[in-house]
Amino acid sequence: MDYKDIKIVFFGTPDFAVESLRTLKEAGCDIRAVVTATDKPAGRGHKLLESAVKQYAVANSIPVLQPANLKSPEFQEELKAFDADLFIVIAFRMLPQSVWAMPPLGTFNVHGSLLPRYRGAAPINRAIMNGETKTGVSTFFLTHEIDTGDVIGKLETPITEDDNAGTVHDRLMALGAELALQTVKDIAEGNVHPVAQSILEQDNTPCPAPKIFKDDCRINWNESAKKVRDHIRGLSPYPAAWTIMQEGAEEISVKILDTLSTDAPASNPGRISVENGRMWVDCADKRLEILSLQVQGKKRMGASDYLRGCRSVPEKFI
Repeated sequence: MDYKDIKIVFFGTPDFAVESLRTLKEAGCDIRAVVTATDKPAGRGHKLLESAVKQYAVANSIPVLQPANLKSPEFQEELKAFDADLFIVIAFRMLPQSVWAMPPLGTFNVHGSLLPRYRGAAPINRAIMNGETKTGVSTFFLTHEIDTGDVIGKLETPITEDDNAGTVHDRLMALGAELALQTVKDIAEGNVHPVAQSILEQDNTPCPAPKIFKDDCRINWNESAKKVRDHIRGLSPYPAAWTIMQEGAEEISVKILDTLSTDAPASNPGRISVENGRMWVDCADKRLEILSLQVQGKKRMGASDYLRGCRSVPEKFI
């Protein structure tokens, strides 16, 4: 069977999914429709914002479905009318079985980790926050439980010390598109040999990747400098690690966006040192240099720019 003959419905919402949709479309795949999130009000004017996937689909004359309820009989009847052979899901919400079991060739997901590690909503952030040195993307067939289906394929990429969530996201976005297309081709050729994650778990211990909340982003300066820096990298540029800065009698919320490791010993976690327009902070064992930050109510800036404009030298992060 030629992969271009497979009728596909694509489920996705953000930019991460658009790259795969674009790759599939440009490779000649038969994308019958996309399913994406409903338009959301945004900004001061509450103008309705369309998802990145919807914007691409509209620009390329692909029919768009935006169900508020995936279990709605009306939506499911509309979905069946496209007579798809295969569903592809990337960065979308959990599907009910009545949806993912619909197409004869199944439904596969592209996930931003090397399954079975980092199942959950924030695999890219969590991998970097935990100090991993590699990650990747996986395709797997959907089942009842989230991110637990049989794995079809994987592609790896290293995580360097200079990477953050943004740079890894962009690499995985491209790798995910490559793997999505390869998975469609393998399914078309009957060259798919899915492996149960229970087998993969024997050599690769599962690690959860739950959704990131504000409290997860707070920096603990009592940790080692490496752990603090991994935490910051894993949350940069978004949602960003944060701390409270003492500036005289004031306590101000600050996002820390980029740091540099040093070999300088530290003795007072959270203490800020300033010299020649540069800023350092003590962790449990060593100091980190603060390269960029964002003070509450202000724009992101380099540490030297912040120091030139601040009224008094900050004393400590708490």
